[in-house]
Amino acid sequence: MQNSRGRRRAAVPASTPRVVEVITSERPRDPHRDARRRRGPFRQVTEFAAASGIGQKAGVALAAAGLVLTVTVPATSPVMATDASGNSPVAASAVAPQPRISAEAEAEIDFSRSAVVTEADPDGKLKQLLSAQSAGAITRAASTGSLGAPLAALSTASPFGYRVSPITGGSGDFHRGQDYVAQCGTSVLAAATGTVTFVGWHEYGGGNRVVVDHGNGLETTYNHLSSFSVKEGQTVSRGDVVALSGTTGASTGCHLHFEVQVNGEVVDPTGWL
Repeated sequence: MQNSRGRRRAAVPASTPRVVEVITSERPRDPHRDARRRRGPFRQVTEFAAASGIGQKAGVALAAAGLVLTVTVPATSPVMATDASGNSPVAASAVAPQPRISAEAEAEIDFSRSAVVTEADPDGKLKQLLSAQSAGAITRAASTGSLGAPLAALSTASPFGYRVSPITGGSGDFHRGQDYVAQCGTSVLAAATGTVTFVGWHEYGGGNRVVVDHGNGLETTYNHLSSFSVKEGQTVSRGDVVALSGTTGASTGCHLHFEVQVNGEVVDPTGWL
């Protein structure tokens, strides 16, 4: 065929219109995409820092809407920084100036655990009392509770002071300590930390006897024992077993005779227990 412009167009069948394929199936979606969208940018960055570990040694800065947020993740190792010259890395704690602590020239500074006085550290309380002054100058109000019980359970059989003698039956007998009920073989405990100064027979009625020196004139004695668990010169701690109770010496039955001595003189043990 000849068109108006003189160009010949071939007589061919009309082309079949192209069919556009419509995809009806949905594209697979990331199951975590919606969860990430619901989380804000601040949380996403902190989770990324925690997962990758970069937040363990540094903070993460986030600029969002003109606001800078800083997230600090606790470090598991010392944070390192460079020194003033920028050469070798040093601990960040060494870069910051340390506070200065001053004290008098003759001041005594003690950082030992026993110097910290708390209810959980009765030996610290006793040490402070004895270091501040002689045991003879300590008031009853201050000394009460500074010594531990010499037995697991205390039941008084005969108190300190004047009484009728259980041996002679005469009145006016001065009882030098506190008698506590104890079956023979009961564990006898050190009332506080100290040094054992005597283990043996007491010729004035105490029978088998242990003496512990706690310093500054304070001593405790344990009498009528059946056997010993310590030796002279040994250091014992509060609650250590020093002996087993018995009925040796001037005794009418199994019990513990407990004494507290201040500068060589006996005092009422209840003022220290």
